[in-house]
Amino acid sequence: SIFPSDENTREFLIAQVRGACFRPLYADPDAPYEKTLTIDLSTLEPLAACPHSPDAIKPLRELEAVSVDQVLVGSCTNGSYRDVMRVASLLKGKKINENVSFGVACGSRQVLEMVGRNGALADIVSAGARVLESACGFCIGNSQAPKTNAVSVRTNNRNFYGRTGTVSAGVYLVSPEAAVAAALSGKISDPVRYFAREPYEEIPQPKKFFIDDSLIVEPSDAPETVEIFRGPNIGGPPQNDACPQAIDGEVTILLGDKVTTDHIMPAGSRLKYRSNIPEYAKYVFERNDPRFAAKSLANKAKGVHSIIVAGESYGQGSSREHAAICPMYLGVKMVLAKSIERIHTANLINFGIVPAIFKNASDYGALKAGDRIKVESVREQLTRGSELTIKNISTGASFLAIVELSDRQRRILLAGGLINATKAGR
Repeated sequence: SIFPSDENTREFLIAQVRGACFRPLYADPDAPYEKTLTIDLSTLEPLAACPHSPDAIKPLRELEAVSVDQVLVGSCTNGSYRDVMRVASLLKGKKINENVSFGVACGSRQVLEMVGRNGALADIVSAGARVLESACGFCIGNSQAPKTNAVSVRTNNRNFYGRTGTVSAGVYLVSPEAAVAAALSGKISDPVRYFAREPYEEIPQPKKFFIDDSLIVEPSDAPETVEIFRGPNIGGPPQNDACPQAIDGEVTILLGDKVTTDHIMPAGSRLKYRSNIPEYAKYVFERNDPRFAAKSLANKAKGVHSIIVAGESYGQGSSREHAAICPMYLGVKMVLAKSIERIHTANLINFGIVPAIFKNASDYGALKAGDRIKVESVREQLTRGSELTIKNISTGASFLAIVELSDRQRRILLAGGLINATKAGR
């Protein structure tokens, strides 16, 4: 799909001193569309995603009795200059509720420095907020784990079960305006009604953003001379072999629908291992099957490929490349599912795992954990087209799966992943 690159895009790039990068981009005037949606903006109202899924949507007016323990704004989502300035304008001269822990993470160092220079950061701090690092933080459970049984209202983009690091917490996803209303009132609040008596301050885009690239280290012209220092918890990048001539393995785990990247790779306290793949890989599918990692490593030692079988929407959630790196390290060669999410599909390909979709979804029901699976001449099949013939050695049945690949993705997958393909100049 195409998001138009228009005059607003151009003005933003000029303000970022990148005006030369602009080029207009639109869909063709005669482009056909499968479906057209018309939205009456006057009918929209503030919403929240309720625990434990971004699609568990309810109007805020139905949740206004819910007391709030924690409110967090920003990180990579809703941490833009406009968002943080909106938060500052709504907090100015006020104090957050005494029962609420409130934190704000600017989406970048640039935003943090700009709101520090123009005084907005002082309004946020004086209201009682904690200023958090501009990093991948509370959204992934890397910090600010809420208390036991807490209600946490956040502006980030995922609220899966246990993602915060506190399994018993319930996370509601809202807009920055709704987050501030909750922080001030101590309960989930409809910001339209809560701020109804206040003027709605316009937040103009800066004519020029503050630019400081002094902390960016440019790639070396002689990379072979660069020495990388790694402490005891920092591992090297995992290596993978090229796609084998045949996938010969077993269904090491059988999963249902809506398996998220948090199911695959737990966040929270396990994140401390993310720079050490052999250690982090011990926790793949920890909540679904604590034995999965050990079984997969045992298969790998015997030359048996591990295969993950799942239902609809496998790999939903954040892009979390570890959800592909760690299974690859364990010897997983194929994910076979009714459907696989787009970003996770790309990550599987980048780490040499075949993302296969049942051609007939009913074939999913014929598989069970432990079944021996074989795909003959997999390289030739992937090169020839998009269909794979898969044999269930345990039952004698055969069925078809689809692997949709661009030419570039096909080259990457056959090479065993993006690292191998890049080294080979593909």
